Amino acid sequence: MLLCAAAVLALLPTAAEGDDGQPGAPGDAAISAQVARLYEDAAVATQQYEMGRLEAEAQRARAERFEALLARARRRVEVLRADLGLIARAQYREGGGLPYTAQMLLSDDPEGMMRGQRAGRQADLTFSNAVARGRRAEKRLAVREARTAAAWRELERRRAELAEIKRNIQERLEEAQWMLQGQADAAVAAGSCRGAVRLDQPDTGSVGDWAAPVETYELSAGFGSGGDRWASRHTGQDFAVPIGTPVRAVGEGHVVKVSCGGAFGIEVVVQHADGYYTQYAHLAAVTVDQGERVAPGQWIGQSGTSGNSTGPHLHFEVRVTPELGSGIDPVPWLLRHGVRL
Repeated sequence: MLLCAAAVLALLPTAAEGDDGQPGAPGDAAISAQVARLYEDAAVATQQYEMGRLEAEAQRARAERFEALLARARRRVEVLRADLGLIARAQYREGGGLPYTAQMLLSDDPEGMMRGQRAGRQADLTFSNAVARGRRAEKRLAVREARTAAAWRELERRRAELAEIKRNIQERLEEAQWMLQGQADAAVAAGSCRGAVRLDQPDTGSVGDWAAPVETYELSAGFGSGGDRWASRHTGQDFAVPIGTPVRAVGEGHVVKVSCGGAFGIEVVVQHADGYYTQYAHLAAVTVDQGERVAPGQWIGQSGTSGNSTGPHLHFEVRVTPELGSGIDPVPWLLRHGVRL
């Protein structure tokens, strides 16, 4: 996993490229594609980091189990040694330190003493074997403990490397995001759209007939919200997402509007077969042209913070006409189409 992540980082462009693929001033397509690619790379690095973290936690649990077994084995050895000490002291007190032959001659019950002696020898042998087993177990567990500690250090090292790779990708992604947003702001200020940026589209075969406009998000301002940011009430549903997040067509339709000025900044409006329209606003880039047909889940733009926007997000509306003022609440509308936000 580490090699794969390192290879991904190594393959990323170290200098921005123009539309013709030559080093120099970054073109619209180059920056948009770089942002999209860096999002994918960051997701891969994050997944690999998480896998490493889970593996390290499993290794820690194994180490703790080994340490518990080792402590238990040591306690058993200590008990056995204490028992052996008690037996030795008892034998000394009972025998008075006399040789075994003298004890036999002086005993009132030599046969009983012989039986006791045999039992004592068997007990000594049993305890000696137990002590030996305990010592062997202690050595085995100590070896396991050392191996576990070494494996844990290696996992920590790998996690640190993955975290560094992820951090580098995130830094490059942030730089590319603001370059993309800078191009969007320039287009809005000039009132001239830059045209569609063609990105490699994802596989939409498993999306279904309808989809959420962004794949990963946090919901922010909802339909009908009040506030001094809008002339009356909020006319759509906002999705808080970073700059450059791929924006998807929620359903099949055709693009009836691509605009780059006004309060919505860069926006796309799509007409669907059921007569409704969906709007995607405050974009940083568009990936479709007006009049183009789109499929459910197809990338039609990249989110941004163009126009009247206080931060990166997607403003999404559902309308009964293509124009502002005919919006309805997008959340229940999407739910009727099987999309739960």
